[in-house]
Amino acid sequence: MAYTTAETAVLYRMVMPGHICPYGLKSKDLLERKGYRVADHHLTTRDETDAFLNKEGVGTTPQTWIGNQRIGGYDDLREYFGKGRTDQDETSYRPVIAIFSVAFLMALGLSWAMFGSILTLRALEWFLAISMCLLAIQKLQDVESFSTMFLNYDLLARRWVRYGYIYPFVEAVAGILMLAGTLIWLSAPAALFIGTVGAVSVIKAVYFDRRELKCACVGGSSNVPLGFVSLTENLMMMLMGVWMPFKTFLLGWQ
Repeated sequence: MAYTTAETAVLYRMVMPGHICPYGLKSKDLLERKGYRVADHHLTTRDETDAFLNKEGVGTTPQTWIGNQRIGGYDDLREYFGKGRTDQDETSYRPVIAIFSVAFLMALGLSWAMFGSILTLRALEWFLAISMCLLAIQKLQDVESFSTMFLNYDLLARRWVRYGYIYPFVEAVAGILMLAGTLIWLSAPAALFIGTVGAVSVIKAVYFDRRELKCACVGGSSNVPLGFVSLTENLMMMLMGVWMPFKTFLLGWQ
């Protein structure tokens, strides 16, 4: 390996006709953003890649050198620059923050388009309904995985396993109908029912049993901790389940 000055990084990455290593591209981008000139070496065949790995005594590509120091792969490079390793199993609220943020902005956009103002009661209703739909989409991507994670804490699903398969569809339909402001007699009881059962289940699992579980609210591959996020989702559905019929049938608002 020919080493260079500390201002230049040496990068070896796979660039083959049928495959360009994404972590190699990420490594190159990170180095350039940190101000390094990159001596970018392409490994263009499987044999060339295997020979490189055997020569350097490493197991994967990409590999980066800075000065006389081998940094390693992309995660090692992130750690070298103080960014920390990417951990797929680490708990995070990021998916929920993304969903609620997009739902909120969509609701404001709809309110602005329909009423010329973002400060409307309908915007709040749309925010809650859109959030329900987006959360349902996350579950519907892999209903099998969702239902498995759901069984860890939902009281009704434990008694009737098929409920875990039905839940995402009920949430999606209720959210769509509330977004449209129609068939409230159907959507409101559905949202109120699943929201109430869910809230009771979460409160029991987290606040009484003190169990540390991952929340199925954003799908079966979720790393979101079970707690206030899932409780918020359920309270949100309960609120819509009460408010929508009250507004429609008792107040007569459209």
